Amino acid sequence: MKDLLVKINAELETFKTESESLSEKGVKAAGARARKSSLEIEKLLKEFRKVSIEESKK
Repeated sequence: MKDLLVKINAELETFKTESESLSEKGVKAAGARARKSSLEIEKLLKEFRKVSIEESKK
């Protein structure tokens, strides 16, 4: 589970960086990277939900 949390935090940092580049600097390519990152975050959070439910059943 710790590995999953590390991945989530890393992807959140990527999203934060890219979204700031888009909003503050107007880098259009950063918008595409931020959207891609948001999809990856969604997948990781769904996985976290599964793992956390399994952990709570123990």
